[in-house]
Amino acid sequence: MRLRMRAYFLLFAAAAMIAYAVAGDGRPVVQLIIVATPLATFLYALASRRLPHQRPWAIAVGGLIVLLIGQLWWPGWLDGHVGRAEGNPAELTLSAAHGLFLMGTAMALRRRLASDVGGLVDAALLGLCAGGPLWVWGVQPHLNPDASALGELLLMIDVFAICGVIGCLIRMGAARGPGRGTIVYLLCTAVLTLAALATGRPEPLLLAFLTIGAAPIQPFAASVTEPVADGAATSRVTLRWLAVALCVNPLLTVVQIMRGDESASLMLAVGTLLVIPLVLLRFHRLSMQREQAERTLAHQASHDELTGLRNRRHMMVAIDDALAGPDGATVLLCDLDGFKPINDRYGHAAGDEALTVVAARLLAVTREDDVVGRLGGDEFLVVCPSADAGDLAARIEETLCSPMALSVGMITIGVTVGVASVPAGSGLGREAVVARADAAMYAGKAPRRAGSSPAGAPLVLP
Repeated sequence: MRLRMRAYFLLFAAAAMIAYAVAGDGRPVVQLIIVATPLATFLYALASRRLPHQRPWAIAVGGLIVLLIGQLWWPGWLDGHVGRAEGNPAELTLSAAHGLFLMGTAMALRRRLASDVGGLVDAALLGLCAGGPLWVWGVQPHLNPDASALGELLLMIDVFAICGVIGCLIRMGAARGPGRGTIVYLLCTAVLTLAALATGRPEPLLLAFLTIGAAPIQPFAASVTEPVADGAATSRVTLRWLAVALCVNPLLTVVQIMRGDESASLMLAVGTLLVIPLVLLRFHRLSMQREQAERTLAHQASHDELTGLRNRRHMMVAIDDALAGPDGATVLLCDLDGFKPINDRYGHAAGDEALTVVAARLLAVTREDDVVGRLGGDEFLVVCPSADAGDLAARIEETLCSPMALSVGMITIGVTVGVASVPAGSGLGREAVVARADAAMYAGKAPRRAGSSPAGAPLVLP
């Protein structure tokens, strides 16, 4: 299927270019047909719902409509005027269309590489930095001596922006995922457009219309706007290359100024204005990643990895805070009964699942000011900023002893709750309070082992 479509494209492109070469005075008509071709393919793809995420493609259609209007208004303008930097309305139309293409491409890239925005920005920066050498050695030597300042500015912006798009498309194609055929056609469109601007020849630009027309009718064109998992992180080597690339345009400007080139300052201004937003975006992304890493580390330092409850270190701090308060504190040490047989019979995965259920039930039954944590194994701790915890121990026992549905089936466990209540100004430290709760918990387990206490009944020590 793909080979057949490529063959059809090559035949159509060859026929179109041959028709343009032999058309003579009929060239404006051939140009109009070629410009209208991608508009027809895009409208067909959108109408047939081949492209589920239509906004990026619809913006590209807007650019094609602008080009078609320009072709109707100035028929035959492409011959002898492409890349001339004349600053006329036709060039404004071409620049406006390129701007719409850039917007649509940016939206598609943002969707596809949502997991690698940093890499996408780096690719755009590298592409923009390549615009300077291309301008100096590829475009500028072919400029019309009578080029206007506005025309040169528009042409320079086009060259830099298309170079940035090429960098993004290369990064987009390097990511794992379908839709590379469409990306290749889009990449060919950008390269051919640059070739037309650099050489002043209309033929590459006409071929660019044909390649972009082939993009939306490829078998996996819809996948271009689908997110792909690409965990590529920017390495130090990449950042070093990026730093080198950012120095290219200033160095070229210095050389140009030393040679007396008046347009060197314009190139530096345009290149800098286009690069600065991307550099700021890159710094913003790095700052966000650092803040996220700091939040993650802070969470890991104070929370249990399995249950998400507070860990032992944080619970000790919570006890200190509660003891320093005006209302005293209550510490409830909860030790699960019958948990080990779950691990022995069903495996540690089932045991971990049971612990997460216990954690969720403890959070549900405790109050807003209570702090719930896991000490380790099957021991949990609840710290209440009050010497009066009410019937919290009984509620914990009731909820944890209820049957729980796990992936291995319904199971039932028990719990022994040791409670230590300390009034304000007692002078006791955390170790003493935890020791009291621990003693109460073991005192509750002793009669249960002898069969004289119901499973899970809490025991309170003052």
